[in-house]
Amino acid sequence: MRIFLGIMAVCWAVCTAGATALDIHFSAGAACHEGERIAEEGAWCWFADPRALHYENESGTINSSYVGYIDVHGAVKAVQYDFLKGRRTEVMVRSWFQPDDHNNPTFLVLPDERVMIFYSRHTDEPCFYYRISRRPGDITTLGEEKKILTKDNTTYPSPFILSDDPEHIYLCWRGIRWHPTIARLSLPDAHDDVTVEDGPWQMVQSTGARPYAKYYSNGKDRIMFAYTTGHPDNENPNWLYLNCVNIHTMQLEDVEGRVLSDIAAGPLKVTREERYAADFPDAVVDHTPGVRDWVWQLTTDRQGRPVVAMVRISGDKKIHDYYYAYRDGQEWKKVFLAHAGGHFHQSPDIEHCYSGGMAIDPAHPEVVYCSVPVSGIFGRVYEIVRYTVDVRTGEVRTEPVTWNSRKNNVRPYILPQSDGSPLRLTWMNGDYFDWIVSAVRPGYPTSLHADFRWTEEPVRTDEELVVAMPVGGGEVIRSGEERKIKIPREWRNTDFTVVLSVEMEGRLLHGTVCAGGNWAWAVDSASLHPRLTIGGEVQYGCNVLGSADSWLRYGRGTNGKWYAPVPYERFTWAVVSEGGRLTTYVNGMADQCGEGRCGLHRLTLGGFNGRINGYAVYHRALNPAEIAHLAFQYR
Repeated sequence: MRIFLGIMAVCWAVCTAGATALDIHFSAGAACHEGERIAEEGAWCWFADPRALHYENESGTINSSYVGYIDVHGAVKAVQYDFLKGRRTEVMVRSWFQPDDHNNPTFLVLPDERVMIFYSRHTDEPCFYYRISRRPGDITTLGEEKKILTKDNTTYPSPFILSDDPEHIYLCWRGIRWHPTIARLSLPDAHDDVTVEDGPWQMVQSTGARPYAKYYSNGKDRIMFAYTTGHPDNENPNWLYLNCVNIHTMQLEDVEGRVLSDIAAGPLKVTREERYAADFPDAVVDHTPGVRDWVWQLTTDRQGRPVVAMVRISGDKKIHDYYYAYRDGQEWKKVFLAHAGGHFHQSPDIEHCYSGGMAIDPAHPEVVYCSVPVSGIFGRVYEIVRYTVDVRTGEVRTEPVTWNSRKNNVRPYILPQSDGSPLRLTWMNGDYFDWIVSAVRPGYPTSLHADFRWTEEPVRTDEELVVAMPVGGGEVIRSGEERKIKIPREWRNTDFTVVLSVEMEGRLLHGTVCAGGNWAWAVDSASLHPRLTIGGEVQYGCNVLGSADSWLRYGRGTNGKWYAPVPYERFTWAVVSEGGRLTTYVNGMADQCGEGRCGLHRLTLGGFNGRINGYAVYHRALNPAEIAHLAFQYR
């Protein structure tokens, strides 16, 4: 393997010597390498972060990575990799959401080590949604969905907790007048409710309509943000600025600590006039005439100075060039990395400023991963390339991450705090037509790939099986029928798993689907929300048994509407009881969870207004890989 990679590296060096990225070609004999798929369906925008995160605590009880995304069916999802258990679990954070890749979730680890997940609709509502894990470090235990109400429509939540103020959450987003906005929130209370204690405040006022911002914190007392005059589609030139929020004074500063404004007194007014650049040289990263700037990543170098991954786009939007911008202690410098082609996607009449994407490695800020067009055995495809910058000499070294891919690899992202973890680099792979699903285009049918091979837990679905009725076996439990499953006495109070193949028969599902002793799972036809009951305590799920596929019938754009959910015609449902915790799965994804000792005595299937086409009962807790395997078989 090392020899093969060495040969590839040599081939890459030969191919790229003295050439631009657009001139790169691969040997026809080189193997295809497009990373490992970590999620079948999913995408993200690049202005809501952290869209993925690694967290490992000092006591050694948590070592997990979380990757969030949204699919074309409007399902906000996340995958959790628990490296202590060697376990991968895909979680449904929120079904039936606006099917728009701007709505990917972002993560925050709270002081009590629970994980808080933020998400919002794209410009459509004056609120954020969030859910918090009930158990530290485990998003398979998400609590109920909550809201944070704001004054203006919201997009791109970026949350922070800083060590100088560990009692508050600082939430940044695109909000007031479509501009960078910040608020100081309380930590969740005993009911997981959050209060907006200060703000929200609009931080800057641009001459452009929609500045785009990327945020980064030093983890102590400052939040940096790099932002543009506006959207590069609308602004030419489009400048790039950088300011810092001092959380002690709530003032805006430049990178040298010069105070620019008091945030609560009103937004800092920025312009793209040369006089502004002369007056505030440390706050203007780039002001190249005739160039449309856009920002992809912001971090700091080992001296704590800002480093920015940016793209310069030509006036006609046909040429995109990647640059590495940094502070040398006195001024802003830029290093050219690569020609990035034009827009990467397959829709020639929209979003001409959508580059393939860039990501800086925060643990190694001299390293930037870029998506560039490369000629390979499947034609011209966007590949992920690693660029290492030596700012002392200006030298840039390149190394391929993917090659000869069948589909585009775009929007790379490095998981924060992942240095030393097996999972570091992720990206989108596949076709991309639009940022939203509509009757005009099918959106973003991409999958997510990564730079590591995940070893799944063993799948042994024939072990400790109590009873099974396979799908297609000819026998079904029809509408209104109930079937009591006889369970041997020695297995009634052990861990267990029940898997069902459920069909709705063209009606809205209603009634109890499965029950056993002190627990039951039912569905309300009026809302399509499931209802989990454990020991008399009822918990309504926030995820409906349906999708946002109705958006395929309507025009393109955000309009504030909630189109009716499309009910699942059939789905696989499972419940796993393990160590006093009950977890339900829908189509292989963790959905609801609850605490309580449950058993298999008086197990009853059916009684609702749909039918069960197959089932399996185990006297052990199946792992998520086994649940996903059965979900595929039973669907």
